[in-house]
Amino acid sequence: MTVDRVPPLPSRRFGTLIRPLDRVGRSIDRAGDQANFFLAALFSLGKAARAYRRETMRLLAEISMGTGLLAVIGGTVVIVSFLTLFAGATVAVQGYDSLGDIGVSSLTGFLSAYVNIRVVSPVTAGVGLAATIGAGTTAQLGAMRISEEIDALEVMAIRSMPFLVSTRILAGLIAIVPLYALAVTTSFLSSRVATVHILGQSAGVYDHYFYTFLIPSDVLWSFVQAIAMAAVVMLIHSYYGYYAAGGPSGVGIATGRAVRSSLIAVVTVTLLISLALYGGARQLHLAG
Repeated sequence: MTVDRVPPLPSRRFGTLIRPLDRVGRSIDRAGDQANFFLAALFSLGKAARAYRRETMRLLAEISMGTGLLAVIGGTVVIVSFLTLFAGATVAVQGYDSLGDIGVSSLTGFLSAYVNIRVVSPVTAGVGLAATIGAGTTAQLGAMRISEEIDALEVMAIRSMPFLVSTRILAGLIAIVPLYALAVTTSFLSSRVATVHILGQSAGVYDHYFYTFLIPSDVLWSFVQAIAMAAVVMLIHSYYGYYAAGGPSGVGIATGRAVRSSLIAVVTVTLLISLALYGGARQLHLAG
């Protein structure tokens, strides 16, 4: 006795095809919404600088030194400094050991000048920004969204985009310059201390190779990279906080998604800028 197999219903067959397409469509819509938000926030920077200077300065102080318990330890300044401090020391220790295996440990100064300014300091500062400034921005805007404070501003004819979003982006772009200068200085200082005072290399040898291979244009482009990362981080975190929903738990979910997206964006910006600036350089002359 044979039993004929019943073919699947057309609705089920079409459903298996529609669901992936629906997910792709939602992703495209979300990307479009994010692009519209980013453009609106950037175009509102001028109004934020003209009309909300006091709010921008308040946010600048809050971003730099933090609020509440974060202000006790010095806010973003101390956090970014500690991150780059240990990152720079790690570069020195690993570089001294690895170069020593091939008999050229004297080039540790070159490695510090070359690697710190191009990769380590920008990525470490970007991670610190995402974990401190970015997460705080998402939490603040999300709390304002679920408590209907943003809607209240719109009712009072105050445009929430320049007042809440653009002022935070502007403050982040202003704060990143001294913050990153401190981060670079800390990474250089920790690499020198670790190499000279802990590992015992001659200070003259370290300084010779460090200053020989510290290219001023690399330092300038490193600051440009840090500013680009700060803009991307602030835009991403502002978007997730501005459109947070679902109560307090929704704010936590939005913060987690924003941190995850901004960390990916930090690494992506580093990759793209490195490819644009150094991707065509196929030779490195260790002379000078």
